[in-house]
Formats: sequence, C-alpha cells, structure tokens
Amino acid sequence: MNQIKIFSIVIFACFFVATKLNGQRRLTEGTITYDVYINTGSNNTKSADLLDGATNIIYIKGNFSRSEMTSSLGTESTIFDAKTNTATILKEYGDQRYIISLNAKEWKEHNSKYENITYTLENEYKTIANHNCQKATGKLSDGTLVTAYFTKDILPISNNAQYFNKNLPGLMLLFEVQLGKAKVTYTANSINLAPVPLSKFDLPKAGYRILNYKELSSNK
Repeated sequence: MNQIKIFSIVIFACFFVATKLNGQRRLTEGTITYDVYINTGSNNTKSADLLDGATNIIYIKGNFSRSEMTSSLGTESTIFDAKTNTATILKEYGDQRYIISLNAKEWKEHNSKYENITYTLENEYKTIANHNCQKATGKLSDGTLVTAYFTKDILPISNNAQYFNKNLPGLMLLFEVQLGKAKVTYTANSINLAPVPLSKFDLPKAGYRILNYKELSSNK
C-alpha cells in the first residue's frame, strides 16, 4: 500500500475548546498521543509495515491544531486553523521535504471520503487513556467499514478538522479501518493538559519544496 495513503489517515486529528457542556469537557490546550499499529497480513516487508509502531501526536492550542505522525519512514504533519478551516501539510522523508497549503474548499475536498461517515453505537465499552469509551461501528461513503471507541467526557472543537469524529457524540480514542489488505489502528495512550508552545504551529520559511493541492491529490 502506498505510504501516502496510510499517512493520510493522520487527518483524523483531534481538536478542542475549554469549558464544560452538559457534563462534557472541551479542551483549549493539550496534547494527545496515539499509538499506530498496521497489519498487512504479509510476511514481506512493505512500506505500510514500516509505519507499524508509529506515533501520532496531536497538539491543541485554541483554534490551532497540529497532527504529527512519526515513523521509520519520516514525519508528516498537518497544521489546521479551525477559524479559517485551512490547513498546511508538511512531509519530511529523509532529505525530501514538501509543504502543501490547502484552502477551506480544498481541505473539504481532501476529506470528502469521510464527509458522510455514519456510526451505529454498540453496547460495548472499554477504558482507553483513563476514559470510559463506547464502541461504535461506522461506514464511509465508499462502503469502507470502521470501528471506533469514543468517550463522552470530551468533545472535539471542529468537525471540519476531525472528519473521522463526525456524527459521534464524543471524542474518538480508538479508530480502526481496513485499507485494502492493511488494517490500521490508532489507540490513544495519553492526554496531557500542559500548555503547548505557540511555536508548534509556526510554518517553515525555507527548506521545503512547495506543492499545490493538485499535486497532492495526484499522490493520494
């Protein structure tokens, strides 16, 4: 499986604001760390297998969020502004570095596969990152089946950012999807409420090749 397709799952990142609503908390600032597991069902080493054991870290500060996935292949980050619904994707594979800016329309199109995701809530629960989570089974617009566990304790700030979380009444802490022969699973292992430096959301001014959305789409 193309490593870029696997990395694109990163866009399910979590975004929050800080208050309480009907017993549910929204966070203005913090860090969530997810462990990423990928099973291709093959003994042959492939690019997807090299992503197994990766870490996806989500940084939140007000309207800004950064989803950063690091594996043996490199790092891919998505910086999102919930106020403007715009995003910047940074790809770093060894000496190859790319930056792609997406306006609100392009960002929505980039995530169109997940736009109409629907979930059925199940009577099954487990504890993840110290939160009680309920199971939900979902289906993407193309028929792809997904499994999720979410906590009702926390709500995401923007469904325009967290497309995988659409139509769930809480924050997703486990997500599993079958992509071709590969099964990708994200599991949260910690939620840290310490302040996040604003510099985490700064964009590089040099050292990256600039790509446009059309070039990004051709590699999906």
